[in-house]
Amino acid sequence: MGYENADIESVFAEVGSSRSGLSETDVKKRLEVSGFNELQEKARITPLKVLLRQFTNFIVWVLLAAAMISLMIDEVVNFGVIIFLVAFVIVLGFVQEYKAEKAMEALKRMVQSITHVVRDGNVAEVPTRDIVVGDVLVLETGDKVAADAFVFEIMGLKVDESAITGESFSIEKGIGDLILSGTQIVRGKCKAVVMATGMQTQLGGIASMIQEEEVLTPLQQKINELSKHLAIIALVASGLTFVLGYATGAPLEEMLIIALALAVAAVPEGLPLTMTITLAYGMNRMAKHNAIVRRMLGVETLGSTTVICTDKTGTLTKNEMTVEKLFVNSQFFDVTGTGYEPEGAFLKDGMEADLNENKALGTLLKGISLCNNASLVQRHGEWEVSGDPTEVSLIVAAAKAGLWKDDLEVEYEKVHEKVHEIMFTSERKLMTTIHESPESRLAFCKGAPEFVLDRCVSIERDDGVHDLSAADVKGILDENNGLAGSAYRVLGVSYRKLSEGMAVEDSEKDLIFLGLVAMIDPVREEAKESIALCKRAGIRVVMITGDNEETAKAIGKKIGLVADYDGSLDGMDDRLHGIIKDGSITGSELLSLDDGEFDQLVEGISVYARVMPEQKLRIVKALQSRGHVVAMTGDGVNDAPALKRADIGISMGIKGTDVAKESSLMILQDDNFGTIVEAVKRGRTIYENIEKFTTYLVSRNFTEIILIMLGIILLGFDFVPLLALQILFINMFDEVMPAIALGLDPVRNEVMYEPPRRPGEKILNRRNLMLVVSIAALMGVVCFLVFILSDPVVNLEKARTLTFATIVSMILFIPFVFRSLTSSFLSVGIFTNKLMLVGVASTFLLTMGVMYVRPLGQLFDLVPLSLTDWFIPISAAFLTMVMAELVKKVLPVDRDVQWNNFKRDI
Repeated sequence: MGYENADIESVFAEVGSSRSGLSETDVKKRLEVSGFNELQEKARITPLKVLLRQFTNFIVWVLLAAAMISLMIDEVVNFGVIIFLVAFVIVLGFVQEYKAEKAMEALKRMVQSITHVVRDGNVAEVPTRDIVVGDVLVLETGDKVAADAFVFEIMGLKVDESAITGESFSIEKGIGDLILSGTQIVRGKCKAVVMATGMQTQLGGIASMIQEEEVLTPLQQKINELSKHLAIIALVASGLTFVLGYATGAPLEEMLIIALALAVAAVPEGLPLTMTITLAYGMNRMAKHNAIVRRMLGVETLGSTTVICTDKTGTLTKNEMTVEKLFVNSQFFDVTGTGYEPEGAFLKDGMEADLNENKALGTLLKGISLCNNASLVQRHGEWEVSGDPTEVSLIVAAAKAGLWKDDLEVEYEKVHEKVHEIMFTSERKLMTTIHESPESRLAFCKGAPEFVLDRCVSIERDDGVHDLSAADVKGILDENNGLAGSAYRVLGVSYRKLSEGMAVEDSEKDLIFLGLVAMIDPVREEAKESIALCKRAGIRVVMITGDNEETAKAIGKKIGLVADYDGSLDGMDDRLHGIIKDGSITGSELLSLDDGEFDQLVEGISVYARVMPEQKLRIVKALQSRGHVVAMTGDGVNDAPALKRADIGISMGIKGTDVAKESSLMILQDDNFGTIVEAVKRGRTIYENIEKFTTYLVSRNFTEIILIMLGIILLGFDFVPLLALQILFINMFDEVMPAIALGLDPVRNEVMYEPPRRPGEKILNRRNLMLVVSIAALMGVVCFLVFILSDPVVNLEKARTLTFATIVSMILFIPFVFRSLTSSFLSVGIFTNKLMLVGVASTFLLTMGVMYVRPLGQLFDLVPLSLTDWFIPISAAFLTMVMAELVKKVLPVDRDVQWNNFKRDI
């Protein structure tokens, strides 16, 4: 809102308040006008709405029409079976789609229920929801901010805004600054007047963004499209039947029976069940590899991803500030260990340093632990920290040397005076604490190196205290600049002995310089390797962070992101070239670009720094507009809108906020970027398997349509090769087990050596559709020849049984053909999918039961076959498999040639 330079009294006048706060009467009136300080949730999706949405599925309407036809012609069994299938499809869709929306509840939990305010001149506890514009908040360390507020009184205030802005460091606030709802006070105290509540806060703005209507996943879009096409085929086939029937004068009842058979044949009834089992199995396998998928239809989407937009803090880095280097006595010490575990060593030239021999190092470590307001406590075997992340990293570093803050504070008591600490401010950039020891009174000071050096006159080395020369100062500042350029945050540390009666303000004069402390939010060990694997798989990784540009670029270089841009984007003017620099851009530069200019740049940007939540959303949308399937990783509230909008949002399970988790499709339980690589691998496998069983099922359905149409056209309405109930049995029982086995086909390691699928590619792409039509035509003609050779004029029931047996026999061979849509099934291996062997065998045995158990045989109009009768169906099925393999070999594999070249160019 920009109140930094505003006059405090004018701000009070703007909101109609004062330092004494509001009266209860004023509060009541304002609540009536503006409502409670809470996030308003848009109309929630009810179970009824989700249920009604299932009827938009074209397959449902085709099956309902088939059921009505069955009822009209007194086919009660057909009617019952079809209605059962309709109910199954609807219930399955309902269960998949109805998920409770919890993102709003998580946002509400970010604001505590009780807040201290000034009312009628007195401090009072009030429910957070009763806060209004003009209230005066009274906040101290540990409090969450209940509303956006203007600070007018402070004492050493620092605020953790990482959940909102993505900043990895806590932010110092001064008079005139704005503090945001949902953030937390990590140090100091303040009073602030409320400027916005509820949905008018920045947190409310994020709440509005994540309530935007969700977009369908690519798989949902493809399934919907496939359903429409199959429904159209069913309608066209049924319509053609009526035209032929009318032209030949066929009775209405016969035409309805044929129309019913065609409608049933066109719909792959086993598809919903196979899809559900495949996706559920994929979800289970991903969960075992620490990737929880919250919505079933999102499982395969990660396998389609062409760009991963990832936050830096807590995703590529650990979000745990860690001291890595110390510069003491004109030499560097490396500190091992990362995060908040107080385990590590101090190395000098690769060898462990002895603190007894490095006295200046020991004094520095004592200083950074004592001049500190953070805490480190072990509870139930876990280390718990509180306070500013920078200060936490300092006490952890000292603890690695066995210098525990609690023990030091016993040895060096803080002076029992009114002022024992001179707090850090943005003007001074220093913090000083005063302590008593048995020998002397000491002051320890830490802060920005140049400010600390300005107050130092001496420097401590292992052989004693020496005068601080200009050459010493230059050397220290040069080392500081080098560390800062490598993304380190650097503090200078100093101390002095205080004489009796010395004024507190003199404790920051004539200091003795001890050294520099360099800390960083460390890069995850697996991040660089995981990004390299993503590149190998043809996936771009883009870092989007709220941190400053230099830090973001330094991290980007460490993990191999900035090198993505080579300046080769064509058609770009000099101004845009200047903005993009070395593949990075800031939020302010992004704000200066219109959509057309940004569209020119977006493919060449790998690092975004200092961005706001709405800009993250813009980046995701820009990439999607260029045809990319975008995954977005993140852990903060600021990531929620982009997580919601991305094709698949990936949140962090350990460091992630509830809002991020509930706005995402997938949660990484271990916050490990490497888990994404495994999820990509399994996502690609799932989609590959979906292609296999969809191609298999549709080819089988097309076989039935071709077979029936050949019978009608060549033999007339009296000689239909298969009846509707027989087709239903084949579709729902005989085909499902092999289809499920295809859906659970094992992972191929080679899947990660291939680029992503072309965005927008259909499940039945051009080659797969050619494969479906070719194999279906082959199987349909073979089955029709068996029907003709069985002499249906003499014995129609046996001819239908032999045709039924031929289609069933194909299940012994044809599913193996579809284990690879491009290579021979022999190269994949017959025994590498044991479930396929079990599925094929059990399906054949089930069919034998239907044919030879007489009550079932009579129900399905089938007659028992002799052993010699089986020779024709088995031979025909084997011949079909051989010919299908030849078809697969003849069809060209060109689906991704251009796309592969395009990805290489990028």
